[in-house]
Formats: sequence, structure tokens, C-alpha cells
Amino acid sequence: MSTPSGAIWGRAEQQDFRSRVRGCLLGGAIGDALGAGVATLTLEEMRAAHGMDAVVDFVPFMGRRGTVTAATQLTLFSVDGLIRAQVRRDTGAWHPPTDVHRAYLRWAATQRDWGPDERRKDNGWLGLEEWLYARRDPAAACLTGLGDDTMGTLDAPKNPTASDAGAVVRSAPFGLLVGWEPQLVCQLAVECAAQTHGHPAAYLSAGAFAVIVHGLARGESLDPAVQRALALLAPRPGHQPVTDALQQALGAVRQGIPGPARIATLGEGSTAQEALAVAVYCALVCEDVRHGLRLSVNHDGPSGVTGTLCGALLGALHGETALPPAWLAEVEGRPTLLELSDDFAMEMTQGPALHSPAINSSAWLARYPRG
Repeated sequence: MSTPSGAIWGRAEQQDFRSRVRGCLLGGAIGDALGAGVATLTLEEMRAAHGMDAVVDFVPFMGRRGTVTAATQLTLFSVDGLIRAQVRRDTGAWHPPTDVHRAYLRWAATQRDWGPDERRKDNGWLGLEEWLYARRDPAAACLTGLGDDTMGTLDAPKNPTASDAGAVVRSAPFGLLVGWEPQLVCQLAVECAAQTHGHPAAYLSAGAFAVIVHGLARGESLDPAVQRALALLAPRPGHQPVTDALQQALGAVRQGIPGPARIATLGEGSTAQEALAVAVYCALVCEDVRHGLRLSVNHDGPSGVTGTLCGALLGALHGETALPPAWLAEVEGRPTLLELSDDFAMEMTQGPALHSPAINSSAWLARYPRG
């Protein structure tokens, strides 16, 4: 994997980028929390429980409102791994999939251990966040794929039949690497998805999602970002299910009033490509974040998954100020999400001032060790 080119950031560009990073990560978490409490319900069951409009606000999940799932947990560790990859470049090592895999193994420890181990305090700060030590419906392939230290690769992927969206929902951070070329973003997301989800439709959906987020984070609108993803998918073996799903999402925009019936034509969202199509459709037809997120969770499929993906898209598109304040205030883990978002934005815009082969900020390297 080639080293991406650097960029010179002005103050306005830095502020816009930070807003989009915050919007993407917080928007994904809000969508996750909005759908988590009804993820196993059909639309009919949602209406029976919450009224004809179904879900319009957070529904309690795991005993409280605003609770997130493993999708948000893993997204945080994706960010952590990407920051570590940038820091470790100082050593001459450059293989981001390895750093992301190490981050996912740290997430896997949160699913086994009772709480943070102080003996690991020299391995960064994220793994010391107590609220992450909770099992929140992770995809089975995530647990088995990260059940040992062996890293899945495209040549030898973990769980080659796993076609759910468990890898896609953690892949938005790859799209926030705005200094990278889109094809590198796609490749990195695909390689990291194969660490747990080896079905081509699953890892190519992750790549497509990252490329779409990448376009939005660079200030593009959604349609051209999707078109770029389609172009990058075209030469890859096994792309047809993902390509078909995205093209169906684009076509559905012109087929009438948005609603659950239209979403049903895209599938239930049980596969990675269906979940991606639902999220893209909802983001395309709804400029308003609140409306888009409600649409994305009110259907028969896995509402937390489609809410996560749609929230990340809308957040990257509009920035953090477009997120509904009441939901933002209540979403679980908000301080951690903000802290990690700002660290990511700082690393990507000011990294050389924080660390280099000749410069060492002890505080930064304590947060994101090179090892």
C-alpha cells in the first residue's frame, strides 16, 4: 500500500474537516442508538408498540435510551487504529491494515474482559474507557474473526461466507482519510473488512461505503460520491451484488414518495449490500438529518445497522451542526466520540507537528503508542 500524499490545511479547511469528522462519527452513533431498540422488530411490530409513525425518538435498549451497539464500539476502534497507523509511520513501518487489526483485537478484549486492565495503561487511552466493556449485539463474524491473533487478508479472509453488514458499519472512518486517493481508501476498507467478513459482497460493500463517505468528507454531494464508488467497484471480482444494490438505490429515488414501502424494494438489509442500499437511499431522499434517520430505521430489517450507515453519511455530508441536538445530548459515549473525533482531525491535519522521527510529543504518544 502506497503512502498517501500530504496536504496543507488552512484554518477554514481544518474547521470544516473537524465538523465533518464529528458529524460522521456522532451521526453514525445516533443512527445506531435510534435503531438499536427495534432492530429485531418488523415495521408492523414497531407500529404496534410505538404508533403508526413507528420510531420517532430513541427507544430504550439495554435498559436506557441512547444506547449504542457494537457498530459504534468498532467504529471507535477503527479510528484509533488509523491514528496509530499515522503515528507508526515515524518508525518506517507502514501497513495500516495491521494497525487497524490490532485495534480490533483491543475491541475484542472489551468483549471478554470485565473492565479495563490497568496493566495495559501503556497501550493508549481508548481501551481504558469503562463504558466500552459491554457486549452490544456484535456480529458473530466479528467475534470469531477476532477470536485469535491471526489477521484475515483478501488472500485468506476470515469467515468467507459472512455476508452481513458487520464490517460495513465500522468502515466510515476510512472514508475520513481525505488526503488519500479514493482507490486507496477503498482498498484499505476492503482489506480491513476481510479481517472478519470474507464474503466479497461484504468487504466490497465496506469499500463502497468508505468511498462514498470519502466524497462527502471532501465536500461532494451524495450522487457523485456513489457514482465514484460504482466506478471503483467495477473491476473487482464479485462486485455485481453491490453494484446492483447501489444502482437500485439510485433508481428508487425517482420512483415516488419515500417511505417503508420504497425501502422494502431494496431488501430487508440482512446482507451488507442491502443495508448499504437502504442507507444510501434514505440519505439521498432526505436532506434533513432527523427525517433521514427516522426513515432509515422504520422498516423490517436490522434498524441499527441501516441507522448507523445513514447517520454516518448524513453527518459527513452536513457536519455536526446538522445533528439533532436532543439526540446528540443523549447518545451514549458522546464525550469519547468527541474526543476521538478531534484527535483524528488533529492527527490528519497537524500530525507532523505532534510527532515525527525527530519530534516526540510524549502526551500524544502516550495516547497513541507506536508499538
